[in-house]
Amino acid sequence: MEIADLRQLHSRRLEPLFQEEILGWRDELSWDYKPSIDLIRKFIDSRSLAGYAALEDGQPAGYGFYVLEDHKGLIGGLFASPRYSQTAVTERLLSEMLGTLQATPHLERIEAQLMPFGTALDPAFLSRHFRLHTRQFMLLPLADAKLSGAPLSPGLRLDPWTDRALTSAARLIHLSYVDHVDAQINDQYRSEAGGLRFLRNIVLLPGCGQFLPEASFLVRPATGDGLVAMVLTSQVAEGVGHTTQICVLPGHQGHSIGRQLMEHSIAALRRRNFKSLSLTVTSVNTRAVELYEHLGFSTIKEFAAGVWQP
Repeated sequence: MEIADLRQLHSRRLEPLFQEEILGWRDELSWDYKPSIDLIRKFIDSRSLAGYAALEDGQPAGYGFYVLEDHKGLIGGLFASPRYSQTAVTERLLSEMLGTLQATPHLERIEAQLMPFGTALDPAFLSRHFRLHTRQFMLLPLADAKLSGAPLSPGLRLDPWTDRALTSAARLIHLSYVDHVDAQINDQYRSEAGGLRFLRNIVLLPGCGQFLPEASFLVRPATGDGLVAMVLTSQVAEGVGHTTQICVLPGHQGHSIGRQLMEHSIAALRRRNFKSLSLTVTSVNTRAVELYEHLGFSTIKEFAAGVWQP
């Protein structure tokens, strides 16, 4: 097996892998991954994407890439073709990326949330001392949604999303995830600045599909402008929505606000003839898992979120 630096390759060399990856996302997750692949092609051809490709007899067998963000490394993608030994290719690519990242001065953590297609990734991460958190990819056929139609609690109002809420939404994320498992997985949740980077990636950039402001909502006090809760939704394929963020301020949790936000988002998608809605959730967050199951979501795939710290 030969390992090549992505910055020394043209994206055309990896085209068979891209097509296989697109099919995996479409067939298993109802997700159109073509826009993400277009971005990956662009960054590879500009020689600005750090990572490696595995070649077998000169043919592409897999690739992976990572980014450096201040004190953190983020493994953004890892795909091994089913035409080759996926376990061996995965192990080698992960070893190359982690070796480079762990040798980076002042690196404090490495994060990875990778969707497995055809091979388990957990053993490779565990062998390299990652702490893993099981996450669930859940899907809801919108025609089967179980909606209560209950109104918001008295003293609260529902507003449509506005980009003017970015700063207050970042504060809401930071406060909502204090002592939450998801803040262990994604350190952007640990500060307002990190929350703002997260939101910009979702709302202003194509970080998770095409943002849908018409299916995204804010909850505020009836007589104020502070944020109590929000739900953000994107389109990830024709007729398929994805809940990219839902959070409720501590002190307001346990009053069905999250369910009502999800119901408003579902109703908005139905009005626009969407067929399904997906989301991801950390398995130990049992209250959230139960909420989604009560709405009609079912788990179609599990994957691990991993964190390494020296």
